[in-house]
Amino acid sequence: MFGLVGCEADFWGPHCTNRCQCQNGGRCNPITGACMCTDGYQGWRCEEQCEHGYYGKGCQLICQCLNGATCDHETGECLCTPGYTGAFCGERCPSGSHGPQCERRCPCQNGGTCHHITGDCSCPAGWTGSVCAQPCPIGKYGINCSKDCSCRNGGVCDHVTGQCQCAAGFSGRRCQEDCPVGTYGPQCNQKCQCQNGAKCHHINGACMCETGFKGPNCQERFCPPGLYGLICDKYCPCNSSNTLSCHPLSGECTCASGWTGLFCNESCPPGFYGEICSEPCSCANGADCHPVTGSCVCAPGYMDGTYGLECRERCDCGHADGCDPVSGYCRCYPGWTVCSPGFYGHRCSQSCPQCVHSTGPCHHVTGHCECLSGFTGSLCNQVCPTGRYGRVCAEICLCTNNGTCNPIDGSCQCFPGWIGEDCSQACPSGHWGPDCLNSCNCHNGAQCSAYDGECRCSPGWTGLYCTQRCPSGFYGRDCAEVCRCQNGADCDHITGQCACRTGFIGTNCEQS
Repeated sequence: MFGLVGCEADFWGPHCTNRCQCQNGGRCNPITGACMCTDGYQGWRCEEQCEHGYYGKGCQLICQCLNGATCDHETGECLCTPGYTGAFCGERCPSGSHGPQCERRCPCQNGGTCHHITGDCSCPAGWTGSVCAQPCPIGKYGINCSKDCSCRNGGVCDHVTGQCQCAAGFSGRRCQEDCPVGTYGPQCNQKCQCQNGAKCHHINGACMCETGFKGPNCQERFCPPGLYGLICDKYCPCNSSNTLSCHPLSGECTCASGWTGLFCNESCPPGFYGEICSEPCSCANGADCHPVTGSCVCAPGYMDGTYGLECRERCDCGHADGCDPVSGYCRCYPGWTVCSPGFYGHRCSQSCPQCVHSTGPCHHVTGHCECLSGFTGSLCNQVCPTGRYGRVCAEICLCTNNGTCNPIDGSCQCFPGWIGEDCSQACPSGHWGPDCLNSCNCHNGAQCSAYDGECRCSPGWTGLYCTQRCPSGFYGRDCAEVCRCQNGADCDHITGQCACRTGFIGTNCEQS
């Protein structure tokens, strides 16, 4: 082995009389007795392992292990500290595991994440407990259940978002308001059935009748028909044929459509029609309108040859003295006639087709269906095609951004996220959905989609409402960037900048 005839194993020196003292597999020089150590050992007798951070032959090789790991003094293999893995222990335990050799299963529930070393759970908003299995206690919500609920009147808040779920009869962001007038019950989605000016209880819908009325819905007069007063001893003074009702306490008359006056004995004044004569006539050229229906009665000089609302329809009569100003039926000369509704043609011998959405059965001469605004087809049974509206579907819709128009009057129904008469205006910042009625619930500088309210998180944030920081070891937009920090350092969840532990420096804390 040494160029000379060697001594037997474990002996050296003249005549091979000295016993070799090398340890841990070391061999001694047969002449001098000096120990030749195996990989991983050093010292006069090979009694010492390599110093920390070194390994191999003569302990000359430097360990490459990271994050506090030690290396095998013989082979250099890295022995990772709990929470780390990889050939050089430079990687954290995969999600769902932690501890020594990353062999322990993460016990966190409901989206909680565990610490890669200790296994301690970091719970998402709304959850608490050692494994995030318990919702926030009543009255608390959010991260670490640290926020106080602000719901009133028995409302309960969502343990994650804090949004109030109101008790029956209440509404508003904090359940601070009674149900709007005319509604009651859970989510205020029940409609009151009370009549005659009665109000309903906002919780159970019970009707609170005005004096003079009774019944579950206050639909009955306390007095018999035709009488009123505290003891029902007075006769109603109203014109009975023109009156809807006489108030059971005061005797005040409620007039039928087209009538007015203290006792409902006066027709609507010129220029008005309908209930309480409140609707203004819309007839042109000085025409008055029917007090009940509002149909135009044309003034002299504007009657001949026209009929209908605002005298806008043209009579199509032959051998006639014009037409009826309301219905358009011809006023035939003596010896001539007009077909009865439902018939047309020669001697009115042909039956009209089954016109659906039309101004009448059919034209008394041609038999054609005359379609109402918004409909087309030979039988007026087809709605105007997309993008068209009005009479004979001649008008072009002006709605933009996927808005749809009413086939009758062309009014726009906007796609969620848009508003305006032609749907050309996007929802203002912080609002979304149909008519932009919903408020965004995004946090930490996030913007929400005007269409469905989905939050677009700013760099460094995640979660449904962007309330959660990026998990440890990740940063940036959508938390997609992986931290490059070494030696146990974590990084800023927004910028990725490393925050070095004591004793380490460098961009990635790689220097000690």
